This record gives sequence, structure tokens and C-alpha cells, in this order.
Amino acid sequence: MSQPRKRRFSFQIKLLLISSLVVMAIATIQKFNFQELLRTSLIWVESLGSWGVAAFIVIYNIATVLFIPGALLTMSGGVLFGLVWGSIYVVIAATLGATGAFFIGRCLCRKVICRMIENHPQFQAIDKAIAQEGFKIVLLTRLSPILPFNLLNYAFGVTQVSVRDYILGSFGIIPGTVMYVYLGSLVSDLAMLEKPNQFTSPETQIIQWVIRGVGLMATVALTIYLARLAKKSLEDV
Repeated sequence: MSQPRKRRFSFQIKLLLISSLVVMAIATIQKFNFQELLRTSLIWVESLGSWGVAAFIVIYNIATVLFIPGALLTMSGGVLFGLVWGSIYVVIAATLGATGAFFIGRCLCRKVICRMIENHPQFQAIDKAIAQEGFKIVLLTRLSPILPFNLLNYAFGVTQVSVRDYILGSFGIIPGTVMYVYLGSLVSDLAMLEKPNQFTSPETQIIQWVIRGVGLMATVALTIYLARLAKKSLEDV
């Protein structure tokens, strides 16, 4: 086997292993019912008093890295700590968790991706353009609750986006976070969060539509912006 073919085969094996780990992590989460474990953990956090803040942030970080959806956790911040402090703690926890996943993606996958695109100038140009406009791209994705937050944390790790732009852009979660925390703050008990009739009042329905509207606008803006960015990058090749 020639040297280039050996290298290509090695990259494919690494990519397959990384993909398998992600699939296994998601499957494990579903099999062991982490949502139930999450609810139990939050009840424990509530019993810790002032130490509950640190425990909540740690749990949120672990959930982010393990692809566990954060909507329940975010609303729980409102139940446990109220609107203002709940929003602050959730933003801190989500940003720390997202940054951790970002570094995992960069350490495990970035070199493999670089080698895969080194003979493809078009992909290199797009990757470079994303790095130059990283803050705007990350910000638009964070403004959209429609896009998969946990998956994007890892995906950004394999691009050239700087750590600074990634962290600053990630603060785009603030509007959505505040609205979800507010929904949680309307609930008096953690056990009530998942009851289907809990968020059927006109006020909560308006908030949910606002969240969807913001997400839709951010997604459309991101799609248009990325299309223009890719076109410009390809024209420069």
C-alpha cells in the first residue's frame, strides 16, 4: 500500500472511531435514562443550600459534554434560583460546558480534519473564512435554539474558530436562556416541570412563540450569511 493510501486509510479509521464514540455516548444516554438521573440530581442540588450552585454548574457541564438536552436543566435554574441568578448560573454553566466540549473536539479531531482537507483548497478556504468570521457565526448559531447546541460545541472545535471568538459568540445563548429560565421560575416545584399542562397559559405560550421566532430568524440569517461566506471563499481560491 502506498504512503498516501496508508495516510488516507489511517484518517478514515480515526474518523470512524470518533464517530463510533459519539454514537455510543448517545446510545448509552438513552439506554440508562439519564433524564431520570438528571431529575434526581436536581432534587439533590435543591437540598444542598448554598452549595447547590456549584453542584448545579458541575451537573450542567457534564450534561453538555454528554449530549444531554439542556432545556430541562435551564428551566430548573429558574425553579432553583429565580430569574436573575438562575439566568446567570445557567449562562456560566452552559458556557463552561460548551467550552469543555469545544476543546475535546479540537484535541481529538482537529488534526484529522486538517489532514483530510490539506489537498482540497476549497475546503481550506471555507475553513479559513469561518475562522475570520468566527464570532458572527458562533453568535448566530447560539441565538437559534433550533440548532443542536451540544453537537455544535464539538463541531466548532474542528474548525479554525479562535477560543476567544467561540466563547464571546457563545454568549448569544443569553436571550434564549433568560426566556427558558423565566418559564422555570413560574413553576413552584421541580416535579412540576415536565407536566404537559404546566406551560399552557397565554403568557407562557407567547414566550414559547418568541423563542421559536428568534430561533427561526437566527437560523435564516445564519444560512444566508454562510452561503455568502462560502461563495466568497470559493471565488478567492
